[in-house]
Amino acid sequence: MPQVRSIAQVLTARQTMEGAGVRLHRAFGYDELPLFDPFLMLDDFRAKNPHDYLPGFPWHPHRGIETVTYMLDGRVEHGDSMGNAGEINAGDVQWMTAGSGIIHQEMPKPVDGRMGGFQLWVNLPRAHKMHTPHYQEVKRVQIPAVAPQAGVSIRIICGKVAGVQGPVREIVADPEYLDITLGADSEYTHPVKTGYTAAAYVIGGSGAFGQAAGERMGNRSMLLFSDGDEVRVQSSVEGVRFLFFSGRPIHEPIAWGGPIVMNTQEELRQAFFEYRNGTFIRTRA
Repeated sequence: MPQVRSIAQVLTARQTMEGAGVRLHRAFGYDELPLFDPFLMLDDFRAKNPHDYLPGFPWHPHRGIETVTYMLDGRVEHGDSMGNAGEINAGDVQWMTAGSGIIHQEMPKPVDGRMGGFQLWVNLPRAHKMHTPHYQEVKRVQIPAVAPQAGVSIRIICGKVAGVQGPVREIVADPEYLDITLGADSEYTHPVKTGYTAAAYVIGGSGAFGQAAGERMGNRSMLLFSDGDEVRVQSSVEGVRFLFFSGRPIHEPIAWGGPIVMNTQEELRQAFFEYRNGTFIRTRA
């Protein structure tokens, strides 16, 4: 009989400031290492006040990680050291694998006064940290939505639901990344690979998660699940919407310094040395 995962830990996203002065909510991050392995951080930059996000994230480096930007409203203009430039608009996803190193900027822009989205950081294992950087950029229309049962709608960014595969593929952590909405008083059970980390971040409404009906979790609640075969959620009368992600843990040492995540402090010092002396970006074949 499948084992329903219980809630191992509940966090509430906390206000913080990043970039050139962007006010956002951090669902989890450095202080929670290594609970969410292979995931490092989730930032929620939904905002009503343009001054909270307009300073943006000017040019900065990344190495050893993947950043996943998922937009709900507004847009983000981006450019990088590989010569790429473009926009991430509402409903779009950018899955950026920094690998050996990339320098880029991300500048949020409101549309009709609205701005909002999320950035998830995924760690790379030692064997992949120095691979060549690359992007998977996915437009809203490329992200399939399925209704596995009445009252449930799921946007599949990465992973497979009801036989439908999401557009982001060939990611080393073998992750799922889903945007799940339940209507009023609905129940949904989602299978998860045993041994994989699984988590949910509530972004609307409220619902009870786990083995039995318990406390309802509302907006900006970050849930980490225990091990098991499936995750169960029961929505309230207002319904619930949440981001769900799962992935294979790496179980390696983490040396984290700002935008760079390596395995040792020496590797971290080397990365920042290269950034300062202009050798951070590796020559491409």
